[in-house]
Amino acid sequence: MSDIPDRISVREVGPRDGLQNEKPVPTQDKIELIDRLSATGIRRIEAVSFVRPQAIPQMADADEVWHGIERPDRVRYSALVPNLRGARRALDAGLPEIEVVVSASDTHNRKNVNRSTEESLDDIASVIDEAHQRGVTCQVIVATAWGCPYEGDVPVSRVVGVARRAVADGADSISFGDTTGMATPGRVWSLVGEFRSAYPDMPLNLHFHNTRGAGLANVLAALELGVTDFDASVGGLGGCPYAPGASGNIATEELVHMVADMGIETGVELDALIDAAADAERIVGRELPSQVLRAGPRTRTVH
Repeated sequence: MSDIPDRISVREVGPRDGLQNEKPVPTQDKIELIDRLSATGIRRIEAVSFVRPQAIPQMADADEVWHGIERPDRVRYSALVPNLRGARRALDAGLPEIEVVVSASDTHNRKNVNRSTEESLDDIASVIDEAHQRGVTCQVIVATAWGCPYEGDVPVSRVVGVARRAVADGADSISFGDTTGMATPGRVWSLVGEFRSAYPDMPLNLHFHNTRGAGLANVLAALELGVTDFDASVGGLGGCPYAPGASGNIATEELVHMVADMGIETGVELDALIDAAADAERIVGRELPSQVLRAGPRTRTVH
């Protein structure tokens, strides 16, 4: 337990990863949700994605959302891009950080962006170079890091190999994505341990889904290895449009609630975050899976 950090960084991905899986939400509602999240103490928000509107119409208003939010200095905003064309749109819009995704599973990568993993890595090298030329950081997200709905288990060596190529091409950080909730604590120890052995100083982010109820258990496993950077989605919004059954990111308020009780700082105000989750639920018009949204924090008492 001595390796567990006393503070972690949380990146809120609900406005992008969450809302892209819902029926299109009005632009103004997106702006208000991001502004509300920005006021909770969250320091990093993945706000938009610059993708083809025909592919993901839920993100067709990325420019309008980006230019409509308040953007206080204390919050770092980023955008997900699928390729060099999307990266140039994000950079032209003035995003200070971008993330580009590649699947360790070749089949999932073809379903997602219609090209092989190697072809995506070639394009990502150009994305990293373009971002750095404009003074912008670029994180490479390795999706299906713990398994693929089409291929099954993806070997750890394959996942680390994809990350190795991204590191060699200049990625500022690496993120491993549990695209369909196939991770378990033992598999987290295996992949993170292998990657840390190869790249002990490379910034690492982890993105877990709660599809099979193991999301927070996987966070704990990663904390035991000293990981300090996690994605989460308000209310538990999210999934993947190209991965059957990939419902539910871990809920930001559930992550903050758990680690706060462990004495781990996040800088996030839990009550404000729960209110934001209720707002997200209203916006999408359906009940969200977050249990902390339903029950409140463990310290809540009945009067």
